[in-house]
Amino acid sequence: MTRPRILLADDHRIVAEGLGAILAGEFDLVGVVEDGQALIDAARALRPDVVVADIGMPRRNGFDALAEMRKEDPGVRVVFLTMHPEPAYARRALEAGALGYVVKHSATEELVTAIRSALAGQTYVAPALAAELARPAGQAAGRARPAGSMTPRQREILQLLADGYAVKEIARRLDISPRTVEFHKRQMMESVGVHSTAQLINWAVKEGLVVI
Repeated sequence: MTRPRILLADDHRIVAEGLGAILAGEFDLVGVVEDGQALIDAARALRPDVVVADIGMPRRNGFDALAEMRKEDPGVRVVFLTMHPEPAYARRALEAGALGYVVKHSATEELVTAIRSALAGQTYVAPALAAELARPAGQAAGRARPAGSMTPRQREILQLLADGYAVKEIARRLDISPRTVEFHKRQMMESVGVHSTAQLINWAVKEGLVVI
């Protein structure tokens, strides 16, 4: 009998090795990657049954990687395994199309269950978060959603700013000019209504758009 194929994305090699040991009894681990862009490429090449991914990763965070994978394969099954127990992150994960949200300290008990649920097309959320997610998000009707108008490039720049990279380093990493980076940063700040990079990052963290 063919075992389900799992692709794992986590930028901490020791954590990835430990997760591999948890999964080995029931699943085939077909690949391990350490950043969001590598995850997108590996998912395209390997077509795993389930992707287990961290949220905070270099280059592309887990949310952005999921959005990109869903463009090519709307049926992609993703379980997020993260250190973030905040309901806002879990809510955003499910809204983005993830089928599971497990906090790392509970991985031994919950990860296999979450993967089984994903394989069955069902959603699994860490029990500690389920009650919180059942409550309304608390967003006022008609409130502006500037995050929804951000381009993929702006989201990429936003994550790199949150990671602490300077404009010139971001430009080098993305192979664009520093002026282009500054333009996108200014556009985001105007959209959000803030006046500094620190304020922009603080807003993005509160909205669950970046992981630091």
